[in-house]
Amino acid sequence: MHIDPALRPVPLRARLRGPSERIRSTLLALAGGRGRITQHTERSWASITFAGSRHEFTLLFEGAEAVEAGEVFVTLLPEHEFDLRKHLVADATVVAVDHRVEPLRMEVTIELLLVEEE
Repeated sequence: MHIDPALRPVPLRARLRGPSERIRSTLLALAGGRGRITQHTERSWASITFAGSRHEFTLLFEGAEAVEAGEVFVTLLPEHEFDLRKHLVADATVVAVDHRVEPLRMEVTIELLLVEEE
């Protein structure tokens, strides 16, 4: 039996996850499983026409393969299409990149601006 993915029911666990959890999962996948999130802050914001949240993440990539994955992550992030139910990522920016040689590591700070869709 074949079920069209568009018609497949969404698992309860996925429906209960909020945008923060979905963003974390997406970022870790975009990092190729080589980075880890060491910090996350979230602030709500609103304007006359929009409401949403601003997220700042710090990801750590340790070792040669991980640093290489981090460099790819930095390149891909600004144009990545996030798939978040009821939210749109209006902006994804790399705020800072810190490379260290001994031990080899790379720390990346990013900021995401989410807008709630109605």
